[in-house]
Amino acid sequence: MSRAFLKNETADDPVVIPARAPLPPGVTNYVTPRGLLLLRTELADLETERVRLQTVEPDETERTRQLALINGKIVALNSRIASATVVHPHDHADDPVVRFGATVTLTGRSESATTRQLTIVGVDEADATQGLIAFTAPLARSLQGKRVGDIITLRTPRGNEELAITSLSFTA
Repeated sequence: MSRAFLKNETADDPVVIPARAPLPPGVTNYVTPRGLLLLRTELADLETERVRLQTVEPDETERTRQLALINGKIVALNSRIASATVVHPHDHADDPVVRFGATVTLTGRSESATTRQLTIVGVDEADATQGLIAFTAPLARSLQGKRVGDIITLRTPRGNEELAITSLSFTA
């Protein structure tokens, strides 16, 4: 491979710290107890990695870059943890409306109806592949305040899809 296509990083290159999941300005940072535990675990892992780098990495330039990256992540994570407001889903166990922490089952009303189960969680805990959606997501916002039996319309690339709320629960 030609050297022209190789990136030569130097100590002068800026360290880019990846942004955390977006939380709109002025929006309370709601988290579930599980979400707070995940944040604290991530922080502990980063602190462990920082100690490891200080003792193991022989290349001073690489160690400096990696430590700057980890320190930046730690600062952002500490800020997110400090702003967290824990909401215990079980506190709403008897609540008949969808809100933060709710697990909702949605069933399509079309011929090819599918059923989806989603849990509304904090922005750092969200993982759509696991059915965990951030409370700031458009779908979560359209569900909030709804009850079992209510219908919502979801805009998809294939057009609008009507979904019925068929169950609602709050579990820790």
